[in-house]
Amino acid sequence: MTLPETNPQPEAPGGAEDLASARDVLRLEAMALQELAGSLGTPFIEALDVLARTRGRVIVTGMGKSGHVARKIAATLASTGTPAYFVHPGEASHGDLGMITHDDSVIALSNSGETAELADLIEYVKRFDIPLVAMTRNADGTLAGAASVSLVLPPSAEACPMGLAPTTSTTVMLALGDAIAVALLERKGFSSEQFQIFHPGGKLGHHLLRVVDIMHRGDELPLVAEDASMKDAILEMTTKRLGCVGIIDTERHLVGVITDGDLRRHMDADIMSRHAVDVMTRRPRTIQADMLASEAVRIMNEMTVTNFFVLDGPEPVGLLHIHDCLRAGVV
Repeated sequence: MTLPETNPQPEAPGGAEDLASARDVLRLEAMALQELAGSLGTPFIEALDVLARTRGRVIVTGMGKSGHVARKIAATLASTGTPAYFVHPGEASHGDLGMITHDDSVIALSNSGETAELADLIEYVKRFDIPLVAMTRNADGTLAGAASVSLVLPPSAEACPMGLAPTTSTTVMLALGDAIAVALLERKGFSSEQFQIFHPGGKLGHHLLRVVDIMHRGDELPLVAEDASMKDAILEMTTKRLGCVGIIDTERHLVGVITDGDLRRHMDADIMSRHAVDVMTRRPRTIQADMLASEAVRIMNEMTVTNFFVLDGPEPVGLLHIHDCLRAGVV
């Protein structure tokens, strides 16, 4: 199988051989991934069935480089709605088998299918009838023979020139783990809201924050009645320190907003003798609690404003300030 050439980056002097070697590695591994994609079939669906039926957790295990890949697969499953964790096969033989219950299922990774350290774990899951999904290149090996479902990797050469260092094989295992996690995610209808719950930190979590997660609410809201004096409105605005005050009618419907800009535009000698309704901006722009905070920031920037009241129907239930978004890492 021949993959299309991409535009090569400029080569450093004397680095032609290095770049050629690196490109060969990437092409070999890319070809192996193409072979893997074409090889998927009924066993993959059966493996998903096993994992989707799991009432407990998915235990992922492997030794050496396969173990490193297994850790990443477990982390990906756990972050996408399939509870999972890694169990080291060596530690399993010294007590950690007790971490695996009847409600769990196991994914075991072994390129050769004959990894000695997996023997006790295989015996344990067979003894207690715990579902075992094998990920191996050896369809006739011990691991595949013991498994409930075997995901047999297509033959492909390691990218190492000696054919010894796990390179292509671990890349293929890692990608197959991603395929399993994403397919399970889609089966379960895992939503962006759920994703955000599992990713509260970092760029992903910040990008998925919603207005309701960071808005001010309850007694923090600066609100006054339509017939309130400007003195009371300014006092409320100053006390709550959010740069505005909302004006509500007798049914607590938001009918207007007074901002710092409104004060400047109406500033004159008799402003303190007027009422809030005389100064407010009617029909202000508002947002909904389920809007992504990043979307709210975009609208603020477009309108050159620093805050929005959040409505539930006609009633104000929150207020979002640009500073709240910045503190939460939403930019």
